[in-house]
Amino acid sequence: MSSAQNQEPLGNADAQWLGDVVPEVPLSKAQSRVVDVIARNPQLASYAEIAEIAQRADVNNSTVVRTAQTLGYRGWPDLQRELRARYLVLISTEDTLIEHGEHRSPLHDALTHDIDNLRQTLDNNTATDAEAAIATLAAAKSILVVGLGSFAGPASVMAHVGSTMGYPISLENRAGVHLATAINSLGEGDVLVVVNMWRSMKQLIAAAEAASAAGASIVAITDMRRGQLATGVADHLLVVPSEGISFFQSVTAATSVVYGLLAGMQAAQPERTRAAIRRTQQLWKDLDIYLD
Repeated sequence: MSSAQNQEPLGNADAQWLGDVVPEVPLSKAQSRVVDVIARNPQLASYAEIAEIAQRADVNNSTVVRTAQTLGYRGWPDLQRELRARYLVLISTEDTLIEHGEHRSPLHDALTHDIDNLRQTLDNNTATDAEAAIATLAAAKSILVVGLGSFAGPASVMAHVGSTMGYPISLENRAGVHLATAINSLGEGDVLVVVNMWRSMKQLIAAAEAASAAGASIVAITDMRRGQLATGVADHLLVVPSEGISFFQSVTAATSVVYGLLAGMQAAQPERTRAAIRRTQQLWKDLDIYLD
């Protein structure tokens, strides 16, 4: 009998890091062994090749794929992306730095890693997902974009460019009373865009829940397909990887998603966009902003 078959039953402590990654669905004995290996080995599950997971669970590669699909994912890569997002939250910032190790060429490695993040973003989101979010944004009475810390970057881009295009869009990149005041104005016909990756922020989730309860639509840009924001609040979910090559997260994929949403919003309201851009360009001249 294999070592995987000799293991003790999975305890709550082993599975706690998974959160809701593994839903309560019927699994075969072989699939249960795959889940057992994942739950007991967070680092391995987050980075290992499928063959190593299969070997540890004493199954073949196709069983690992079927297990992921049974759990509601498109396959092992889709499940592993979710596992890695949870694992990076589980470990400390210093451990994240150690995990990524040294780099032969930090710039080259960062660019290569973000290229892979962008490929994953293409895999994570369908055209239907994006178009539905764009339609909601284009029809909004008002749009509030929220993002804190590093993730205020893509939120700021969306609010700035969206305003240039003539959309009634604003940014809130502070928490506390500022966030409460901004959320308080949202209701039916309004849209809240939440940019929240890596560690889920309680205030952002509470704000999204309050906005949703008031009738606003929620667009979430996040690195987790499961979780309170993704499955409990969001009307439109766009999943982006946020892992970088050092202790900090990358916002490249999230920013690219924002650019895609903005391009879609421009195409949805072309006349308003062109008129707003003409007014903006005239203001640049009136305010004597640029050298040329």
